[in-house]
Amino acid sequence: MVEWERTKHTCLRLVLSGTDPIFVKGTWHPSRFDISITDGSSSWLCNATEEEVAERAAQWDQPVSEYLQLAEQYLGFQQPNSIYSFSDALEGSKRLSWTFEKEGTKLEWRWKCKPSHESKKITVGILNFLMEANIRLSEEVVNKTRSFERMKSEAEKCLAQGERLCSEKMEFEDATYAKACLLIFVSVLNAKKAKLRALRDKEVSGKEVAEEEEESTDKGESSESGRSDNEHSEEEASKKAATTTSRGRGRKRAARS
Repeated sequence: MVEWERTKHTCLRLVLSGTDPIFVKGTWHPSRFDISITDGSSSWLCNATEEEVAERAAQWDQPVSEYLQLAEQYLGFQQPNSIYSFSDALEGSKRLSWTFEKEGTKLEWRWKCKPSHESKKITVGILNFLMEANIRLSEEVVNKTRSFERMKSEAEKCLAQGERLCSEKMEFEDATYAKACLLIFVSVLNAKKAKLRALRDKEVSGKEVAEEEEESTDKGESSESGRSDNEHSEEEASKKAATTTSRGRGRKRAARS
């Protein structure tokens, strides 16, 4: 990857104890970094070469990448547990230092910053960077706000749709339950009707059988009485015939005599 593609920029408003804040702009390369500092009237520069960075990293027994990452972390954002200092050095230079802990040991990094002969240019550059960063940040906030509003609108739509689906589901379940209950009731009612019908048919069938038996009994009795009457008539006819015959014979006998 090309070096400039990996270059990062940071700008820190560093609040110091007992003095006005300063602005620290950092340009971070893969193996070195550049720092420009201004307090509004004067400016200082620190251009750390690859050899200097490699030497410092070796002193702290760190890889160059890890050393640069840690330096960017402390000069890109003010760390609340770190003590920063921007003290005087020889020939108008300044010494920028900050503390951090590693494996329970408190360490301090220091870098010498030389005075710049183009203080106005450095200060304007830092201010322009801050303004551009502020514009980018504002645009990002606006875009994220719009995105959030869109997401909120979509979420509300999804929520409304979910509530509608939930309501439709409950209505469907209630209708299905009512229909199932109705089917069960109809089934039970039909079963009871069928049972009553069977009982009624059985009762009717029993009555018909009883009536048939009574009719059979009546017919038998009628036949027997009919036969008795016929026999009685026949007996009477026989008696009459016998009486008539005896009378005829008596008459003949009387005539003969």
